[in-house]
Amino acid sequence: MISRRSIRNLCTGLLLAATVATLPGCGLLLLGGAAGGVLVATDRRSLGAQTEDREIQVKAISDLNSNLPDVAHVNVTSFNRRVLLTGEVPDQATRQEAENIVKGIQNVRGVVNALAISGASSLSSRANDAWITSKVKASLVAAKDISANVFKVVTERSDVYLMGLVTPAEGARGADIASRVPGVDKVVKVFEYIQPEDAQRLTEQAAKTPQPAEPADETATTSAVPIGNVSTTPLSTPAPISDAPVIPATPASQPGAPK
Repeated sequence: MISRRSIRNLCTGLLLAATVATLPGCGLLLLGGAAGGVLVATDRRSLGAQTEDREIQVKAISDLNSNLPDVAHVNVTSFNRRVLLTGEVPDQATRQEAENIVKGIQNVRGVVNALAISGASSLSSRANDAWITSKVKASLVAAKDISANVFKVVTERSDVYLMGLVTPAEGARGADIASRVPGVDKVVKVFEYIQPEDAQRLTEQAAKTPQPAEPADETATTSAVPIGNVSTTPLSTPAPISDAPVIPATPASQPGAPK
């Protein structure tokens, strides 16, 4: 059964898509929940991890929709079995409940709970997040000394979250690039760090392995134009950068744990 939240999210996305489509000279950019996306051509995750990430997201969205109040707006992004929760919830109890639900899902290794206690973000705010994500991804692509393919970008309320299997140098460079994109309030690193030799090996393996297409998220947001006073001029003073605390998942959810 489709929840009321799913229907509302679908209607929101269609309304915004119809609005943007009327603007002259603008193409549409479709981005997954919380304005997130990843270039999967050289995804360093194994095919098994990619499959499990999709399964985790589907399970998490279903369980959250079934157990949280309809006023909650929660986005789920899983990367290499580590789950990022973004969005808004009405109170601390709901925030904790969302975290507990996801921590108990099979194969989840850890949770980054970035849920804010506030009313759900507006349509214009989500459209602005989609615009910021597109600018961050474009800036990563434009940088010649880094591979944009290894980063997953999620934006919520102008805060940018970066995920991926990266070296410390890649993570620092990617975060610096994102911090200089106009409209970004702060950058939060949700990376898993690997050694340069492992990064090269995984990239070479990924290039030889057909990559599955990422399914569209039911909370997809469509945007082709900046909202409000977002500038396209790079910032001379970058936004602050921080590391996200990762909460370990419950032992029962780990691969190989007794069922």
